[in-house]
Amino acid sequence: MQKWFARSASGQVDSCRSTLLLKKPLLAGSVVRLCFFLLLWITVFILTPVNASAAEDLFFRNLESEIVQVGGDSFYPPYEYLDKDGNPAGFNVELTQAIARVMGMEVEINLGAWGDMRRDLAEGRIDILQGMAFTEERRAEVDFSSPHAVVHQSIWNRKKTPQMTRVDALANREVIVMRGSVMHDFMSQRQEGARLILSNSLAESLRLLASGKHDCALVAKLPGLYLSRQFNLSNIEPVPKPLVSQDYGYAVRKGKGSLLARFNEGLTILKQTGEYQQIHARWLGVLEPEKPSLRRVGAYLAAVAVPLLLILGVTVVWSRTLQKQVAERTRDLQTEVAERKLAMEELEVRQRQLIQADKMSSLGILVSGVAHEINNPNGVIMLNVPLLQKAFADTMPLLEAHYQRHGDFRLGWLSYSRMRAEIPELLNETLASAGRIKRIVEDLKNFSRQEDADFFDRIDISKVAESAVRLVEPTLRKATGQFSAHLADDLPMVRGNFQRIEQVVVNLLLNASQALIDDSGEITLTTVFDPSINDVVLTVRDTGTGIDPEHLSHLVDPFFTTKREMGGTGLGLSVSAGIVKEHGGRITFDSARGVGTTVRLLLPAQKESET
Repeated sequence: MQKWFARSASGQVDSCRSTLLLKKPLLAGSVVRLCFFLLLWITVFILTPVNASAAEDLFFRNLESEIVQVGGDSFYPPYEYLDKDGNPAGFNVELTQAIARVMGMEVEINLGAWGDMRRDLAEGRIDILQGMAFTEERRAEVDFSSPHAVVHQSIWNRKKTPQMTRVDALANREVIVMRGSVMHDFMSQRQEGARLILSNSLAESLRLLASGKHDCALVAKLPGLYLSRQFNLSNIEPVPKPLVSQDYGYAVRKGKGSLLARFNEGLTILKQTGEYQQIHARWLGVLEPEKPSLRRVGAYLAAVAVPLLLILGVTVVWSRTLQKQVAERTRDLQTEVAERKLAMEELEVRQRQLIQADKMSSLGILVSGVAHEINNPNGVIMLNVPLLQKAFADTMPLLEAHYQRHGDFRLGWLSYSRMRAEIPELLNETLASAGRIKRIVEDLKNFSRQEDADFFDRIDISKVAESAVRLVEPTLRKATGQFSAHLADDLPMVRGNFQRIEQVVVNLLLNASQALIDDSGEITLTTVFDPSINDVVLTVRDTGTGIDPEHLSHLVDPFFTTKREMGGTGLGLSVSAGIVKEHGGRITFDSARGVGTTVRLLLPAQKESET
């Protein structure tokens, strides 16, 4: 545990200089260090007796360096000042204490007149100043740390007097500056023709200006605001735009780079841990605005409230009667409109469902006839191609022997040396295409088959997805060249109707195709099992136009569509949601305008014990 206490040369807290010392009551640690330095001194003394005095100096210098003497201004709030009890306080003081804590240093903080502090630093009576504004001229005298604040210097004027806002306006004026301050240095170097009035503190500068003496004062804005509040100097104010802004940080005399490095390291640690930001916000936050007086508040309220009350009193009685009549009539109309709207929506839903059912019935009849007409010639192809493959394989020895004896010859339109490799591949491709035609026809027949909606069986969602992809493959190929499907092979079975779930997947894939802007867009179809919720999840993701957030909650409403101009009816997702609900599942939507849409179909997995 570490303890902070104050002391001075006389044992009492002095009014213009106060000391704060960080002590470490770890007696054992002090004894160890004392023994170490004693042993070091004895060793040096034995090895180099001629330089015994140098060893003694080294010994005492190390002992003395344990306490770092830190200086600062006793009247520069909120950065550093003496509180009402005469103790050091402010942003700089708390920051120095925190750095000493994290770096394991003992520091003694001395606050006094600024001119005395600068002289003590130059003459070596203190090791470091905890707050000094950076200037190029000062860099020749001291080394600066990384800045821990920025000080905004301002021109202060009396209210209701001509305002001086720029340096060139100070020529031939009486300008108050604190002796030894950065603005004293600033004005002395620029020689703007102003007559400098030197004060011993910032508070004295502001008091002189407030009392009507001299023309303006150059005082840092934030300390000036604190002091003007403290001494109730209400007739002066700073110019809104700072005269100059300067980095503000620790300063050591030349040759004390190692000490400066320790303070820099401590400051970096505090910034990384967030403690620096807390100290900064606590001391250097914006001053609270002045609270208006009760008399002023009352006057404002009276000036505004009395006319309003009179107007309200006249209109309340008349408006109450009118409001009651309007509200009653509005309720009647709303009830009537709602009933009619509901009836019309139900009627329209029934009509659309009948039309859709009739279309599906007609589609089933048409698909059955077309399938029969396609299957017949396709069956001939699938029957004859294997025969041609066998015949060509049997002919190959004869053709090869002729080739060996007489050289290359033409077969069809090409040479035999090329056709002997091409013909088997052509026959294989023909047979594979015929098989694909057969599968597509079967999928169309299954999709249009009129089955009982209540017929449920064990189905594999990946198989359903494969069938749906084959049905809409031409549409997908036309819409994008970036379609990919990742279908799991070992999914648990789902209890449901194959054709109805397939209808849902087809609808989702078609919606994704229509959402793409061009063929560079992507569509991804995946199936997985989520054991945490025991659901089989089918996901359709596209990188299309996306859906506005206000439309997401209405996607499954009957007749709601964002594609009305493209012929959309608004029934696709509504019907799909109804089918999924019948299967005990759900559909979720995630979309952002310009990014794309992700639709997830979740169906409960069937346990192995269930049949």
